[in-house]
Amino acid sequence: MNPRQIKLIASLVLGIGSFTCSNTIATATKDTEPPVIPTGLDAYRQWDCWPVQRLGARAYMRSTYDRVGGNKDASHFLYQLRDDFNVTLDVAGAGVLYFARYNHWHGSPWHFEVDGVDQIVQETGTADPTHARALQKTTFLPAALFPEPLAWTWSDTKGADLSWVPIPFTQSFRMAYARTHYGTGYYIYDLYDRSAQLSEPIRSWDAQAPPDLSAVEFLRHPGESPAGLAAQTRETTGEIALDKNNSVALAEFTNAPAMLRALFFSVPTNEVMAFGRARLKITWDHRQMPSVNAPVALFFGAGTLYNRDQREYLVKSFPAYVRFTGDRAELACFFPMPFFHSAKIELAGSGETNLANIHWRVWQQPMSRPPSDLGYFHATYRDHPSPEPGRDLVLLDTQGAEGCDVWSGNFIGTSLIFSRRGVLKTLEGDPRFFFDDSLTPQAQGTGTEEWGGGGDYWGGRNMTLPLAGHPCGAPKPADAECAEDLIESMYRFLLADLMPFGRRAVIQLEHGGLDESTEHYETVAFWYGAPAAALALTDVLKIADNTSERAHRYVSVDASASYEITSRYEWGVDKLNGHEIFPATTDRGRTTSGTSEFSLRLQPDNWGVLLRRKLDYAFPNQRAEVFVAEESGDRLGEFKFVGTWYLAGANTCVYSNPKGELGATEHKLETSNRRFRDDEFILPRDLTRGRSGIRVRIKSMPTAIPLYPGQPPPKSAWSEIRYTAYCWVLPEWRP
Repeated sequence: MNPRQIKLIASLVLGIGSFTCSNTIATATKDTEPPVIPTGLDAYRQWDCWPVQRLGARAYMRSTYDRVGGNKDASHFLYQLRDDFNVTLDVAGAGVLYFARYNHWHGSPWHFEVDGVDQIVQETGTADPTHARALQKTTFLPAALFPEPLAWTWSDTKGADLSWVPIPFTQSFRMAYARTHYGTGYYIYDLYDRSAQLSEPIRSWDAQAPPDLSAVEFLRHPGESPAGLAAQTRETTGEIALDKNNSVALAEFTNAPAMLRALFFSVPTNEVMAFGRARLKITWDHRQMPSVNAPVALFFGAGTLYNRDQREYLVKSFPAYVRFTGDRAELACFFPMPFFHSAKIELAGSGETNLANIHWRVWQQPMSRPPSDLGYFHATYRDHPSPEPGRDLVLLDTQGAEGCDVWSGNFIGTSLIFSRRGVLKTLEGDPRFFFDDSLTPQAQGTGTEEWGGGGDYWGGRNMTLPLAGHPCGAPKPADAECAEDLIESMYRFLLADLMPFGRRAVIQLEHGGLDESTEHYETVAFWYGAPAAALALTDVLKIADNTSERAHRYVSVDASASYEITSRYEWGVDKLNGHEIFPATTDRGRTTSGTSEFSLRLQPDNWGVLLRRKLDYAFPNQRAEVFVAEESGDRLGEFKFVGTWYLAGANTCVYSNPKGELGATEHKLETSNRRFRDDEFILPRDLTRGRSGIRVRIKSMPTAIPLYPGQPPPKSAWSEIRYTAYCWVLPEWRP
């Protein structure tokens, strides 16, 4: 082990000091400040804050998915300002774009319009896209702004251009494609409470300063074994044999509160595939059920530990790796795993083969954060032998997990088998994630291999990167060397782009392009969770309901008469094989081009408010200014400006996918029957903290944007069907 490796691994295991040392459990009070939210490059630098609650941050994943529920997931644009400015993402507020994925160079030059300033991002293949596939190695341009390991192109990923470079914006961000042939992509961004404590202030990306790669040193060298541990970190080692029909406890740690910082196994190479089918279980604080309960191979990022081409690293990701070294295989992971009383680690036999000579090591570190700051680490396994036609696979629903109805924390990734027959076409399925009662997916992608960092089914090839990969599986069934080689799997880990939730997370995956696949899936969802709410539901205003409008003193002089809407949310296909999957439902609402006011009840000890609106998405580009005043009985305080609430696009979009690489931009309109949508806005804690009631004023600012050049702008209005208020609170629970 060279000195650089020793220094790097010591910093990995010790972190950066976010967790201070103590042998007592810290407690939180009503006045305890929520944890600081790591932002920008700090979201990497402070990777040991993976388990920490993010009160006042929301993550969203948008994409070019097929708006009508089909499988045509490329080239859907919110609107087109020019033939070379086709908009795929349009956001108002203060936040950070943490991830962007494109298929090869398609769509570039890309416009990154940050706070109104247009910055051009390209790829090596942009200049001559017709012959770009002949290039051996490609990069983003400007290359200095998008360096490895924060950015990779199709020559490394086997099909996709990926950027994890943080792009901060203070007021707005807009992404547009200059070309539209095969213009597919998905993007993950965060929006923040303006008064939340951030690790660094949000400053507009100026496309000048390269990212500080010292913040991502651990991503530059994934797959290096822990060594050189310093004081404050305790190493425990052992050796076990595993009976095929029984479980064995590796260890139970009680020197708590503490944080497991690394977990390491070493097994004989001739037993590694059988070891991959064993189960890893970890139980925190004597809870009734293990929070980690998953097949070993999937837990460490692979569907099988069969190494078809004798690579040194089957998986070479940051949080987990699988390495072959002569006659032994090493498996390691670096997820920070907090516990407050005990941690019990077990292995369960697969029922197939007895195993011997399994070496293990665990590193742990004392910590003193209170339970309200943290969530337990989870790896939730699901077996899907017979996917239900027309219905997404549910990889995770935290409601009811471990006997608890409410969980808060962070969703951080997946590892999954998508075929046991060497079939890649099932990768058409879109990921759809729902958080905190939202009926609109707050994250919707364009396909499974896109979620796994690839494109075009990776061309059948394997690849492994720090945060995404397709580590195993033959290119096609005929190439399989054995049954294990038919197992196709992928992994995707979220770090800076993790997705916080305050009361529930539902992680779904479409199986096949229309939920029609019959493949046998197996999935692991990785998440941190505390068994208590960080978002408390405090009020609901139902528009067009006289009782509710009176109770909330709803006033909107210019509002339309209430009207009935029969429609759907974006949940998947309406019908499959002649059977209706998701029937339309009916609700009532209003529209206005003026001002609406209403009162909301809050929990006084809140740390900000998440305001959700159900709306009619038939009205495009809904924009409004939001104001808040304190309300106590008959007393009304001064209204103060909060910000702009903006939802770009509508249920009508523009489709442009010309056949040629340089084909002329097309202007085809597509309208879906999905008019219902839930949208969110953050009311900052400086205007809500300590208040039991507020008055909200929403001033519609109609936005006239044509769907494409030369077309009259469609009629815009502010749509209201329902407002729901959630208060951010520190989760109250005792381990």
